[in-house]
Amino acid sequence: MSKATRTDPQSPAPHVADSHDLIRVHGARENNLKDVSIEIPKRRLTVFTGVSGSGKSSLVFNTIAAESQRMINETYSTFVQGFMPTLARPEVDVLDGLTTAIIVDQQRMGADPRSTVGTATDANAMLRILFSRLGRPHIGSPNAFSFNVPSVRASGAITVERGAKRTEVQTFTRTGGMCTRCEGRGAVSDIDLTQLYDDSKSLAEGAFTIPGWKSDSFFTVRVYAESGLLDPDKPIRDFTKKEMQDFLYREPTKVKVEGVNLTFEGLIPKIQKSFLSKDREAMQPHIREFVDRAVTFTTCPECDGTRLSEAARSSRIDGVNIADACRMQISDLADWIRGLEEPSVAPLLATLLRTLESFVEIGLGYLSLERPAGTLSGGEAQRVKMIRHLGSSLTDTTYVFDEPTIGLHPHDIQRMNDLLRRLRDKGNTVLVVEHKPEAIAIADHVVDLGPGAGTAGGTVCFEGTVEGLRASGTVTGRHLDDRAALKESVRKPTGTLEIRGASANNLREVDVDIPLGVLAVVTGVAGSGKSSLVHGSIPAGAGVVSIDQGAIRGSRRSNPATYTGLLDPIRKAFAKANGVKPALFSANSEGACPACNGAGVIFTDLAMMAGVSTVCEECDGKRFQASVLEHRLGGRDISEVLAMPVAEAEEFFGAGEARTPAAHAILGRLADVGLGYVSLGQPLTTLSGGERQRLKLATRMADKGGVYVLDEPTTGLHLADVEQLLGLLDRLVDSGKSVIVIEHHQAVMAHADWIIDLGPGAGHDGGRIVFEGTPADLVAARSTLTGEHLAAYVRAF
Repeated sequence: MSKATRTDPQSPAPHVADSHDLIRVHGARENNLKDVSIEIPKRRLTVFTGVSGSGKSSLVFNTIAAESQRMINETYSTFVQGFMPTLARPEVDVLDGLTTAIIVDQQRMGADPRSTVGTATDANAMLRILFSRLGRPHIGSPNAFSFNVPSVRASGAITVERGAKRTEVQTFTRTGGMCTRCEGRGAVSDIDLTQLYDDSKSLAEGAFTIPGWKSDSFFTVRVYAESGLLDPDKPIRDFTKKEMQDFLYREPTKVKVEGVNLTFEGLIPKIQKSFLSKDREAMQPHIREFVDRAVTFTTCPECDGTRLSEAARSSRIDGVNIADACRMQISDLADWIRGLEEPSVAPLLATLLRTLESFVEIGLGYLSLERPAGTLSGGEAQRVKMIRHLGSSLTDTTYVFDEPTIGLHPHDIQRMNDLLRRLRDKGNTVLVVEHKPEAIAIADHVVDLGPGAGTAGGTVCFEGTVEGLRASGTVTGRHLDDRAALKESVRKPTGTLEIRGASANNLREVDVDIPLGVLAVVTGVAGSGKSSLVHGSIPAGAGVVSIDQGAIRGSRRSNPATYTGLLDPIRKAFAKANGVKPALFSANSEGACPACNGAGVIFTDLAMMAGVSTVCEECDGKRFQASVLEHRLGGRDISEVLAMPVAEAEEFFGAGEARTPAAHAILGRLADVGLGYVSLGQPLTTLSGGERQRLKLATRMADKGGVYVLDEPTTGLHLADVEQLLGLLDRLVDSGKSVIVIEHHQAVMAHADWIIDLGPGAGHDGGRIVFEGTPADLVAARSTLTGEHLAAYVRAF
């Protein structure tokens, strides 16, 4: 290989193109940002810190990354833009020096029942090609191994107009890999009819017991009663065989009800389309409760949960079929691929192996490709999204990460830090929103926002190095070296919760007694079996209140007051004080401003251009009719109450004319979890991840139960907020509750009364109890990875 040599002397003067080494932000005002102006160095690792709600995500995601994506979208033709999401320009005066932004956030991956880890990362696509080339017997193209592709057969006559017309008989076949019984879902559903209707009643008497199916509902109940296909006055148990067949299974049929053309469809397919096709986690609580009660899911007996047809499972490579490959732990699958030596598919094997090794490298080697994507935690989903970027040849791009250490054991954080450094060292700008001191420590540049949260935040408190942050005196700087001490004495259990023979996922017939009446922490490396033990083995019901990491879903109209149920007692208090209906005090009901329909803003759709939202001139953004705002409680109207922070509202509803005990109790719980600064009417879409987690915690604290199960409650919490969380956990235990926490944060481990450590590794290397005892005993023994890191944390050298 020849290489040219330079003969011209190198110019000492820097090229003008090399001067663009900063991302400049001036006058950023998104959400709570207060005219923020900063300069961020390119090709460096910059960490954004600050208390939860201080404005980190508003600056990094809603301003810098959003504008980068919007400008890239504008490079496409208007025709192409019409098919893309329209992005409004962020509230900022100047954004200069932007590069292409790649966002790796914590959003859960699509919970479509057919979406798996393999389909989400293209590993399945490469496996399908591999089996279509090497599998014996050969059964067809890669489609023959896809559980998303059904087999299709068709035949018919076609007329070919070429010279003299002639008719030809054509046949068409496509071999797919979808199991015909479960349609590629791996599970079949069985509906309990007794939960859908009361068969002792007639349709006219309101036999349906399905949530939302009111007796006068035109499109559901009345179409059955008035279709002419069924007798509305006959009890359902007296239906003839034909009537019951029509009632439960009839194909969609056009019927006329009161002169209106409607579609009559059997109850079972209608329920499947309206309830079972949706993501369970996206359902409202009462709908989810109905589905859990009425529907049972069992493994498909035909494909044994593999989702694949018998033909797809019959083709093998070295005795392994594609279902076996997808079921393997990814680290084992990588070893199997490594052992295949077939020159005809060498490039495919190399690419597939590189993808699988990326899983292992990023700490996800314990997953399997068949794992449903919707079951991944936020941290796991974020790391799966990272995989496609690890081998990327792109440079001079901006990678934006949202707390990449979430869900990681201290042992795994070092590995994540190495990956972030590697992306930077390839010449990329890496922006990270983070709370963990171990991740902040590797930053080249730190931007600390605050000083508080909500309206008390939104300003830059510090810019500079990590050492400068430590000496700066900001909230983050003061708490950066915080260490929770081990307790001098721990609480004594009042009983035990017995788990026997736990075998969910990777657990190995685990027997454990979880102490009650104390703060018990379950820990271990990611993938060791913590969630399987706690969520999969503790019996549901029996006074157990489980608060998981599931995302809060809500529109711009949803806010803390509506989500927590706080608005109901407030509306009733206003109605009682003024002698009017409670519905008037809802911006989603009768009291809504007619101009903006209670949204407070008017959206103007500009087709392929970004839509524009303007504050409603009729209500001035207050969302209510003027006549509603004349009604007052304690000297305040409803819009002023919704604008109050939680702390102010707690005082307002605690005494005087506005005293409302039901509202005061809910506000007390919100203040307990550290949300005293959040406004009652603040849209849920503007809350940070940590704020949403605590909002869910405050809501569930009202549930009746003696055992609280929390899944990583420190997610999204600033170092200063962790102390407040520990106080809340102590208050729960001291009030007679039992608290079981799945956690990686060493401060929570140190504060525990009892620790259960799983491991020693992840996947099939885990699933065992490696330690049970007090934190002091774990530190003294240093017998596990958790023990070593906890000892280092409390400085027990």
